Amino acid sequence: MAKYRCSYCQSDISGYRAQCAECFDIDLCLQCFSCGAELGTHKRDHSYKIFNDSPVGAFDITKAWSLAEETMLLDAVEQYGFGNWDDVASHVESRSAEECQDHYVTFYVNGSIGRETIVLTKSPVKDHSCPEGGPLSPSITTPISPIELSIQEQHDLGYMPFRDDFEREHDNEAETVISSLANNYDDDELDIAVKLVQVDRYRTRLKERERRKRIAREYNLIQAAASLIKPKSQTPKKRTSKDEKEFQEKMKVYAQFQSSAEHEEFLEKCQEEKELKARITELWKYRESGITKMDEVDDYEDELYKREKKRENKKKLGSSSPIKRVSMVSKKAAGGIEEKLDILIDDEGLKDEGDENEMKDMSILPSYGMLSEREKKLCNSIGMTPANYMTIKTCIIKDYLQRRQGIPVKIRYPSGLDKTHRRKIMSFLTDNGWIMAV
Repeated sequence: MAKYRCSYCQSDISGYRAQCAECFDIDLCLQCFSCGAELGTHKRDHSYKIFNDSPVGAFDITKAWSLAEETMLLDAVEQYGFGNWDDVASHVESRSAEECQDHYVTFYVNGSIGRETIVLTKSPVKDHSCPEGGPLSPSITTPISPIELSIQEQHDLGYMPFRDDFEREHDNEAETVISSLANNYDDDELDIAVKLVQVDRYRTRLKERERRKRIAREYNLIQAAASLIKPKSQTPKKRTSKDEKEFQEKMKVYAQFQSSAEHEEFLEKCQEEKELKARITELWKYRESGITKMDEVDDYEDELYKREKKRENKKKLGSSSPIKRVSMVSKKAAGGIEEKLDILIDDEGLKDEGDENEMKDMSILPSYGMLSEREKKLCNSIGMTPANYMTIKTCIIKDYLQRRQGIPVKIRYPSGLDKTHRRKIMSFLTDNGWIMAV
C-alpha cells in the first residue's frame, strides 16, 4: 500500500506527490495539484515541494536503482558488451560510467546472481609441450651469451647475435614442408598420418639446423668467418640491383660444385656478359643510324635530344592552341604581282617560343636564384630543374674532392639521369674550372 493519501481526492499516492510548504499535512496527487485543488486554509498559490515515493529497488541499497534503470543497465551490457561502461552509461542516461560498473560488478557478477549463474570451470586442455612442472620452453630459461661482433661484421655475415639467427639459415626452405598443412574435417587416418610424417621431417631438419649453429658457436667458427671477410669489407661494395639479386639467387644451385672464389668469378663473368650484350645492342643502334665513329656519338645524342624537344614543344603548342598560319604578301606584290604566301611558323620559331616559356616557368622553381646565367642556359637547354642540377653538381664536386684526397668512392647519380645530360654537366663544370679534367 502507498504511504500517503491525497488530501483532496483521498486516493493512494504512488510515485511523485506535491506537499504544501505552508500548510500542515497537505499532500496532493499530481492530478489534483495540476487542477489547482483547494481545501480548508490551503490555497493554490501556496509554495510546495515535490517528493518521489517510488517503490524500493531490486537491491537493498541507500541510493536505490529503479526497475527501469536496472532493465536499461542489463540491456546496455548485452548490447555493448562487458567493459564498455561509457556506452552503457549513455544508454542508462541517469547514471555515470563508474556507477554502472560498480553496480553491475557488485550485484550481477560478485553478488548472489553471479554466484548462481556464472560457472567457473577449469580448462580440460593439458599442456604436453614440456615436462611435468617444467618450463614451457626450456631454451628460454638458458639464455645464450651473444657473440661479440662489430656492426659491420654482423652485416657482412647476416648474423643477429642476440637472437642467434642468420638472415639465411641452413636449409632455409625447411618451412615449406609444413607451410601448406591444415586440418580438414574430411581427413581420414591416412591423411593425418602423412601430415604427421611431414611434421616429423620438419622437426628433424630444425634439429640439424640447431646442431650446426651450436657447433659454430662452440668452435668459434662465426668469429673466424668474420675475420676472413674483414679485408673485403674495407673496399666499397658494389650495389646490386634487383635483377642481379634474382640472378644470383637462381645461380646458388651451382655453388655446391664450385669454391667461393670460383662462384664469385662465375657471377662476375655472367654480369660482364650481360653488360657487353647491352653495349653491342647500343652500338648496333648507332650503326643503323649511320654513325661509324665514337666521336660522332655525342653530336648524335645532342641532335636526337633536340629533335625530341621540338616534338614536345609542337605537342604543347598544338594542345594549347592551333598553329597560327601567317599570311604575308611578298615584296613583289608592290610591283603589281600579288602573290599570297602562307608561311607556317618554322621549327626554330617553335623552339624559341618554347624556350621562352620554359625560362618563364623555370624562374618560379626552387633554387633558380642560385644559378648563374650560364647555368640557367644549361638547365634550359637540357630541360633540367634547378634543384636537380644543384644536386648533381654537388655530387660531382664532392666526388672530385674525395678522389683528390685518395678516398675511393663511387658517385651516386639520381635515378633516371640521362648519360648525355651527365656528360654535358661534366664538360660544363670542367670548362668553368669547377673540376679538373680526368
